[in-house]
Order: sequence, then C-alpha cells, then structure tokens
Amino acid sequence: MRVSSILSTSAVIALLAAASAQAHHSFAAEFDANQPVHFTGVVKRMQWTNPHAWIYVDVAQADGSVEEWAIEAGTPNVLFRRGFTKDSLAAGTEIVVDGYRAKDGSRRANGRDLTFADGRTLFLGSPGNDTPGTPR
Repeated sequence: MRVSSILSTSAVIALLAAASAQAHHSFAAEFDANQPVHFTGVVKRMQWTNPHAWIYVDVAQADGSVEEWAIEAGTPNVLFRRGFTKDSLAAGTEIVVDGYRAKDGSRRANGRDLTFADGRTLFLGSPGNDTPGTPR
C-alpha cells in the first residue's frame, strides 16, 4: 500500500512538471528576431506571473489613438534579482521599450530593454534563453 501511494504521488508530480515545462516556450517559437520594435509608452499595469512577467503599455499613435502592447519579460525571480520590485513600474510610468514583435503580428513583444525617462536601462530578458542580444 505504501509503495503504491509513493508511486501515485510521483506520477502526479511528474505530470505537473511536464505540464509546466510544456507551457514555457522558446523565443523563436513566438517572436521574430527580424521584427524589432522600439516605442515609447506609458505603463498600464505589470503582471508578476511565471514563467514570464508581462508589462502592459499604452502607446500613443500619430493619429491620436492608443494601442495597448503586452511586453513579455523574464521570470519574476530574475527581474527581482536585477533590481525590479512590484513598485518599479507603477501605472503611469513612461518607458521606452526595445524588443521583438510576436510572429502572429499581434501587439505583443518579447522585451529586451526597458529605458526609464531618467536614462536608466533594465534588461528584461531571461538569462540563457535564445533571445537576440541576451547576455550569456
């Protein structure tokens, strides 16, 4: 009975780990290194979720309209170690985003760098991934 319980528990853990790994994707699967984006926007909100944090930015267009962009960043743990906190990107903060657009043409991008109005730049990517310009 005890062995059966241990095997059942191990199987559940293995399935959960596999599902989590499958949910994560490589840069090349979703984003296009040949479609760089560079824009100034205002932070709408930031989601500290795994496996990637997301920054939602309102970007004013020449015609006066506003587009919302979703910017994928590294993991919350990696961002925290680089100096980000949950208060680093308060709603209303103006930022410049450099990154790579989603292959599907949506207003999503993988963020590479984020620059604040005072000139500070933060690297948004995950270490060891296949994002162009990732420090190794």
